[in-house]
Amino acid sequence: MNLHGKDIRVFAANSNKAVAHDIAQSLGLPLGNSDVKTFSDGEISVSIGESVRGSDVFVVQSTSCPVNDNLMELLIMIDAFKRASAGSITAVMPYYGYARQDRKANARDPISAKLVADLITTAGADRVLTMDLHCPQIQGFFDIPVDHLRGVPVLAPYFIEKYKDMSNIICVSPDLGSVTRARNFAERLSVGLAIVDKRRQKANVCEVMNIIGDVKGKDVILVDDMIDTAGTLCNAAKALKEIGGANSVSACATHGVLSGPAIDRIEQSCIEELVLLDTINIPQEKRLAKMTVLPTAQVFAQAIERIYSDRPLSPLLS
Repeated sequence: MNLHGKDIRVFAANSNKAVAHDIAQSLGLPLGNSDVKTFSDGEISVSIGESVRGSDVFVVQSTSCPVNDNLMELLIMIDAFKRASAGSITAVMPYYGYARQDRKANARDPISAKLVADLITTAGADRVLTMDLHCPQIQGFFDIPVDHLRGVPVLAPYFIEKYKDMSNIICVSPDLGSVTRARNFAERLSVGLAIVDKRRQKANVCEVMNIIGDVKGKDVILVDDMIDTAGTLCNAAKALKEIGGANSVSACATHGVLSGPAIDRIEQSCIEELVLLDTINIPQEKRLAKMTVLPTAQVFAQAIERIYSDRPLSPLLS
């Protein structure tokens, strides 16, 4: 059965309007007419300036900093489209915030990732389209379809073009939690894999313990899903140079959260180039000379086209 509406409409809240505009442009559509602002007391006001009755609506919003404001903007926009009789509503979340609390690590911990999934579903979303969830199992927190895109097909071609000869390249996971992601990246580049084993003493503080694999004389690519305070990444890069004897260290990640001391740490680190995707808007003042930001709009536009025309998204993952 064909469940899509009469046409596609792409709207944006405030977190990543540039990506939303590029997605709409890739689809040959104008960005939807909407106004998202705040009242004087901080409450969020949403106004939709065109009819969406019977349309497939795609709301582009990363729940990045300020996380709570951006999440509320998304929820209120979804509610507005639901009450405006949209045919279907897809939350396009290039970056899904609150993903790190995905289980009870300690007694009385919340599972915030599940709570946010419930909020999005209750608000009226029919589908979620996202990229590189911090924990892929979060897909199971939703009672609606979740299309989970990968950042590797965007990042890998950049390094293939950059190095051309991959004989001296090795991919490295900065911690044990990112091994699967780094392995997939290494397979795509047809290179070896190493792991930095570290012990985290407390939140945002880590101690490098050992390097599993031979990186001596190699050009290293560190692979992670997100960079928050950059402590893990910079400590791993330092260990790879000082302990492992790596020739050079580059790094890549899907999401550049870049909070707290991240920019200073990256600037002072031995990382020669950091490649990120634009799933989170990175202001110009945070963009270092060693930082490269790759676009994701084309991938999301292709996914939206396939969702609308009832075609599989699996070719986008290969």
